[in-house]
Amino acid sequence: HHHAKTTNRTGIKKGNQMTAYVIVDIEVTDPEGYKEYVKLAPEAVKLYGGKYIARGGHNETLEGDWQAKRLVILEFPSVEQAKTWLNSSEYAPARKLRHRYARTNMVVVEGV
Repeated sequence: HHHAKTTNRTGIKKGNQMTAYVIVDIEVTDPEGYKEYVKLAPEAVKLYGGKYIARGGHNETLEGDWQAKRLVILEFPSVEQAKTWLNSSEYAPARKLRHRYARTNMVVVEGV
């Protein structure tokens, strides 16, 4: 079947796993330092089966008071996997840099 690829993105259950999206609103406080984070982060994301859906692209408020700064959206195979990535030793050095050079709001949401 050809449509395996398209249905994959809609959060089709793999076993009992639901695709998860990590949404990150980042206020960069030190742009120079943050560049180091940008270099380090993707490797750990990839290692844990994550992929970037949006990475700091232009964003616009459509309703309400949410003034997002730098928005990043990541897709992971499951919420569990997203948490494992966040707390992994591989991501730790990058995470430390992000905490030093930016203020972050981060949520994870299950896909449909």
